[in-house]
Amino acid sequence: MKMVRSNAPSLKGRIADTAPERFFWDRAARVCVNQLACGTGLGGRLAELKGRSVVVATSSQLTTALALIELDGVARRLTILPPDTDHLDAVIACAEADAVVIDAGTTDHGALDLPLRVVCAPAIVPAEQLSLYVPTEWVLLTSGTSGVPKLAVHSLASLIAPIGAGQRLDGAVVWGTFYDIRRYGGLQIFLRAIIGGASLVLSCAGEPIADHLARLGRCGVTHLSGTPSHWRRALMSPEIGKISPRYVRLSGEIADQAILDSLHATFPEAGIGHAYASTEAGVSFEVSDGRAGFPADFLEHDRDGVELNLVDGALRIRSPRTAQRYLGTQHARLRDHDGFVDTGDMVERRGDRYVFAGRRGGIINVGGLKIHPEEIEAVINRHPQVRMSLVRPKQNPVTGSIVIADVVLKSECARSGGELQIKNDILALCREALPRHKVPAAISIVPALDVAATGKLARRHG
Repeated sequence: MKMVRSNAPSLKGRIADTAPERFFWDRAARVCVNQLACGTGLGGRLAELKGRSVVVATSSQLTTALALIELDGVARRLTILPPDTDHLDAVIACAEADAVVIDAGTTDHGALDLPLRVVCAPAIVPAEQLSLYVPTEWVLLTSGTSGVPKLAVHSLASLIAPIGAGQRLDGAVVWGTFYDIRRYGGLQIFLRAIIGGASLVLSCAGEPIADHLARLGRCGVTHLSGTPSHWRRALMSPEIGKISPRYVRLSGEIADQAILDSLHATFPEAGIGHAYASTEAGVSFEVSDGRAGFPADFLEHDRDGVELNLVDGALRIRSPRTAQRYLGTQHARLRDHDGFVDTGDMVERRGDRYVFAGRRGGIINVGGLKIHPEEIEAVINRHPQVRMSLVRPKQNPVTGSIVIADVVLKSECARSGGELQIKNDILALCREALPRHKVPAAISIVPALDVAATGKLARRHG
C-alpha cells in the first residue's frame, strides 16, 4: 500500500507513481487520472503555458479538473471561471491574463481572444513531461456580490491546508459532490480526491437530481458533499436510496438541526460533518458531533492554526487557510490590520454552543426590529412534514416589511393534502419558539424553491 506524496510541490506530482488507479467521472466520460503522470489532455502544448497568467474557461468540469492538475506548477496564475461568469471582460483584465484554456463546449466571447489559446480534451494521450516548477497563484471568483466579482488569490498550500497529508491510498474512497468544482466548495472536494488518492464523481449542469443520484450510486460513491439546500433537494428524490455513503459533508449554508437529523435518519451508518468555509476565509473548521452550530470553546483557543473571534456578533477568522489578497485595487483589503477576515456571518451563543443567525447583509427590518430569515427557517424546518423553507420580506405600509415563508413539504405530505392544517401547525410552532415580530404573517406551500448555481437558496433580498 503506497502513501500520497504529500511533499510534492504540484498537483501533478501528487498523482505520479501512485496506485491503485483512480478515475474522474462526469455524465459522459470516465478518465483514469493516473495517466496524467505520463500524459496530457492539453494537446502537447503545456510548455507554451509556462509562467503565464492562464484563464481556465472550460465548459466541462472534467476538462477543468484535468487542466488544473496539469497547470499547477506550470502557470504563474490560474484564474478559474465558473459557468456563466458575469463581467467577463473586467475579470480577465483584472487577472492580467495572457492565455486561456478552453474545451470544445466553451462559448465564444471576445474577452477570451487572448494571445495564447489552448484546447483541453476529456482524454489523456502520452506526452513528454516537463521538469520545471513555477509557484502558481490560484484565483477564485467570489459569489454573492453585485457587480464585478472579487478575485481572491490563494496558493495551493492555503487551499490544501485543511486536508492534511499522508492519507492512505487504498482505492476504496470515491468522492462525489453536488458542487461545481470551479467554485471554492467544489474545488475543496476535487483537491481532497487528489490529495487522498480517491476517485471523484463530478456534477453536471442541468442534470436532474434523480439522474445524478443514480450515477453516484453506479460509481460507488463513499463520500458525498453539498450545501444543505443540495441535500434537501436530494432527500426529496426517491433515488436517494441508490446511494449509501460512509461520509456525508455539508458546507456553504447554515446546517440547521433539521437537515442534520434527516441525514442521520437516511444514512444511519454514515459519519456526518458540517464545515464552515468561504472563498476568502478558506475552510475554518468542521463539526461532526451531529449538532447544529459549533462548540463555544472553538473561540477560546486556536485549532490547527485557525483563530476565531467575534466583533459585534460577526465571525472573524485568521488562519493559514485564508486567501492572500484580492486582485486589483478597486476592492477593500481582504484582511484587517490584525490579519483577520471579516466573514459577515452573524453568530449567537446559546449555552455551550454558538449558532449561526444569518448574514449581516441579509437582515429584514420589521418596524425597526432586525430579523435574520435563517433563524425563522430553522424553526419551520423542524416541522416533521417540512423539507425546506425560505423566509422573505413583503412590503407593508405600517411596518415597512413583514415576513412571509415559502415552504416545500416532504413528498408524501404534498400528495396527502391537508395543507391548511400543516400551515396552522407551522405557525403554532413559530409562535412557541419565536418572538411575535418574527412569526411569519403568511405561509405558502410551494412545489420547489430556487437554488442558485452556488448551491445556496436563491435569496432576492439583502
